Amino acid sequence: MVQVNILDYRGETLNKRFLAQALPRAAETHADIERRVAELLETVAAGGAAAVLDYTERFDGVRPETLRVPAASLASAAAELDPKVKAALVESIDRARKVAADQRPADVRTQLASGAFVTTRHLPVERVGLYVPGGLAVYPSTVIMNVVPAQTAGADSLAIASPPQADGLPHPTVLATAHILGVDEVWAMGGAQAIGALAYGFDDGEGLEPVDLITGPGNAYVAAAKSLVRSRVGIDAVAGPTEIIILADASANPRFVAADLISQAEHDELAASVLVTDSADLAEAVVAELKVQVPAAMHSERISTALSGRQSAIVLVDDLDAGITVVNGYAGEHVEVHTADAAAVAERITSGGAVFLGDFAPVSLGDYCAGSNHVLPTMGTAAHGSGLGVHSFIKVSQVIDYDRQALSEVAEHIDVLAASEQLPAHGRAVDIRFEE
Repeated sequence: MVQVNILDYRGETLNKRFLAQALPRAAETHADIERRVAELLETVAAGGAAAVLDYTERFDGVRPETLRVPAASLASAAAELDPKVKAALVESIDRARKVAADQRPADVRTQLASGAFVTTRHLPVERVGLYVPGGLAVYPSTVIMNVVPAQTAGADSLAIASPPQADGLPHPTVLATAHILGVDEVWAMGGAQAIGALAYGFDDGEGLEPVDLITGPGNAYVAAAKSLVRSRVGIDAVAGPTEIIILADASANPRFVAADLISQAEHDELAASVLVTDSADLAEAVVAELKVQVPAAMHSERISTALSGRQSAIVLVDDLDAGITVVNGYAGEHVEVHTADAAAVAERITSGGAVFLGDFAPVSLGDYCAGSNHVLPTMGTAAHGSGLGVHSFIKVSQVIDYDRQALSEVAEHIDVLAASEQLPAHGRAVDIRFEE
């Protein structure tokens, strides 16, 4: 039986302090996880491939013959892929490439004065580690979401890590997708040990060059590992459990709303599904739909647990303005807008990883074929963070090009500022150029 939490915010002052305390959230990662992951990472850093194999055998119940997936296995997985699945993957790739191409920033050369130029360059990260989770589901779509923007950015060295199955290889659909995308470096390793291996590299037996950036979602152990290695490598984000927040008014279709809450809860028991509405009648209708749709779902037990958890709820508000305030305060991974004039409402949603408008743009569209990216900020981090995109694989560098006359025009300003900061050698480094 689905027991959905009902939170009544009607009559409340919906300021940041109230929302920070009252909004439904999953419990934060326990400190014990970080302690255990830190110990694991130290072992991987010292023990290399042998340590990764030991942890893989311990956690995944299999010890692969080789950690790096042979090229023949990638080609074989692609050759054996169901043609319908391949067609769907190719369509998803094509759409993602079109959106990514428009995200690639151009270099800009700015002239400040005669002979004074600053060029802002957008350079790709050289080597990227892309994590593709296993666990309760198979995620070839995550291969696409990681690889396409990295390739579009111009990263020329990509390494995918994904947990091995009983045969010692990642899921064949993951392998096939990597092959279709032209990625030939795939490693059969998952969990925190994979993050450590990508960050530190190893050369005992097999050779894995360390990466500069690690992206991709994962469980609490993967998230903890990414958090701990980010002093050594870049990361996209420390992801929490997946989440959806739906803003709906009386015009919304309760069947659609319920189905979308369920689709997110299907991911795992910690998934967050939140409905915000100013219509008590809609809330009642959605609860009724959940009682019908959840028992019919394949993963009904998992879904029921997620919908009943502290992280999921139906939130009642006074009006649409209050609902928008709640949605922005939640800063969710996925935001759906089911209201009259959804486009106008969406313009007021300023904190959301991805915003989906109306009856025919469910989150599952974004998961697979919208062209958007489904690796998105969670746990309120959409208030300051962004989803994965070409920008995630770009580093910005500036080239400063001044001639003698251009420098002379600002020399006095530099002297004044250097003196004010008690750094006279800074000013001297300018002045000395005009003494010859």
